[in-house]
Amino acid sequence: MSGGPSAPGPLGGPSAPGPLRIGNASGFYGDRFDAMREMLTGGPLDVLTGDYLAELTMLILGRDRLKNPAGGYARTFLRQLEECLGLAQERGVRVVANAGGLNPAGLAGAVRELAERLGIPVRVAHVEGDDLTDRHPGTLAAHAYLGGAGIAACLREGADVVVTGRVTDAALVTGPAVAHFGWAPDAYDRLAGAVVAGHVLECGTQATGGNYAFFGDHPARLLRRPGFPLAELHEDGTSVITKHDGTGGVVDVGTVTAQLLYETSGARYAGPDVTARLDSVTLSQEGPDRVRISGVRGEAPPPTLKVGLNRLGGFRNEVVFVLTGLDIDAKAALVRDQMEAAFVTAKARPAEVRWDLSRTDRADAPTEETASALLRLVVRDPGQDAVGRTLGGAAVELALASYPGFHVLAPPGKGSPYGVFEDSRVPQGAVEQVAVLPDGRRIPVAPARDTLALEPAPRPAPPGPPPAGPTRRAPLGRVAGARSGDKGGDANVGVWVRTDAAWRWLAHELTVERFRSLIPESAGLDVVRHALPNLRALNFVVRGILGEGVAAQHRFDPQAKGLGEWLRSRHLDIPEALL
Repeated sequence: MSGGPSAPGPLGGPSAPGPLRIGNASGFYGDRFDAMREMLTGGPLDVLTGDYLAELTMLILGRDRLKNPAGGYARTFLRQLEECLGLAQERGVRVVANAGGLNPAGLAGAVRELAERLGIPVRVAHVEGDDLTDRHPGTLAAHAYLGGAGIAACLREGADVVVTGRVTDAALVTGPAVAHFGWAPDAYDRLAGAVVAGHVLECGTQATGGNYAFFGDHPARLLRRPGFPLAELHEDGTSVITKHDGTGGVVDVGTVTAQLLYETSGARYAGPDVTARLDSVTLSQEGPDRVRISGVRGEAPPPTLKVGLNRLGGFRNEVVFVLTGLDIDAKAALVRDQMEAAFVTAKARPAEVRWDLSRTDRADAPTEETASALLRLVVRDPGQDAVGRTLGGAAVELALASYPGFHVLAPPGKGSPYGVFEDSRVPQGAVEQVAVLPDGRRIPVAPARDTLALEPAPRPAPPGPPPAGPTRRAPLGRVAGARSGDKGGDANVGVWVRTDAAWRWLAHELTVERFRSLIPESAGLDVVRHALPNLRALNFVVRGILGEGVAAQHRFDPQAKGLGEWLRSRHLDIPEALL
């Protein structure tokens, strides 16, 4: 398993490296289980990666490790390897995954035990040094986002399987690329090209038509089961995003653009290895299911590393009251008053009480469900009793004493702990990254030698204004795609169009002020707009809309997954020439 015939160069072959085929088999902890087998059997690969970590995942793994100190890693990865380790060996494919989570050494040991039991001779290495929990008292997990240098060190020393803890998602691609091509640490344009390819691959089928705004443009049969993506990465840092022949899904400029905008912000996309300039990216359709990424420029990485801090914030509970038929507002007001009075009587009002009324009802509705609105009560408190016993007692005791038609979707339980995510920065030199090799040797990985303080990129000049002409009131989504996601308490919404004419209109029409008017939740928040003309795209960052992060369940859509689609559904005046 030292590298197959399609993996030349420093990764496992002659000194003149050819293209590196890197695939992805996981976009999150819980992704399609058989994706690893699909990628190994679907066509040639040199490296297969898996991204298992997210901010919420680190909290989940932290709670797992409280119950079992030997745990703290993604167990599905181990089960996938049980089925696929032999396939990877037969095909000469190296496996690189961040499934180590909070315990990469533990996962590496478990992989070795699995390989021995299966009789498969594999060399397993891992990367450590990201765990900074001891330096942050009161956190459940505190981990620095490492780059690809540790992965590269493991692969250069002959590892067949490399598992890591917290690394940037793109590091799963930059590490193998550095090992394969022998890039110097200051080969910033090449490294940036690998970062962009890695960002496209990291969320799996989101690059092949999954969660795609214009999914209706493609036959439904293609999108029922999208294949996972792969990148053909070249020595100059350019790449082609594609997928195995015969798999479902679509790879086109639109699907790649959508993923490029996911969970990013401005033109400078910073990481431990390099800062990639997203405003330099050029996408071109090279053929069916083949999109070339070229022109990517890179700069020295920032002098600090991001650290994700996860802690338990307290306890949370909720109850959803169903309000049916007439007088919805009056019914909501009655039950709110009754619940508030019950909290006072119990002398245990939760520290945070939030009400949201969703008017899902309609007049003269043909079904009871469509005649009903939902009143959602969410409570949080440092103690469990206030959100469990107090809430449950108050809600249940109203069963025969409140508004007509009283019922709830489900009675409240005891309450569950919720997490809070924050991020901070530490100097690159404050983290001691180590590559732990298959023979047990420990190789220190030096931090970036040259760094550059991160500054906002200059604003690009806007395109010329669109020509005057008749307009029609229509949803933004008739002309624009969007994809949204979360970063801690912030959300980003990437919006793009597919023609130069539409870009001229979008760049002038969708200002911060217009965005706030279309998304009223953002009206009192800091909204920053970034323009990416090469992609005909705008990226909006809405600070604080998600409260304390996804684990805190601050809003109806705690990861802002649907925020972009809500924006696309809003109506505004659009030139008829674009419709």
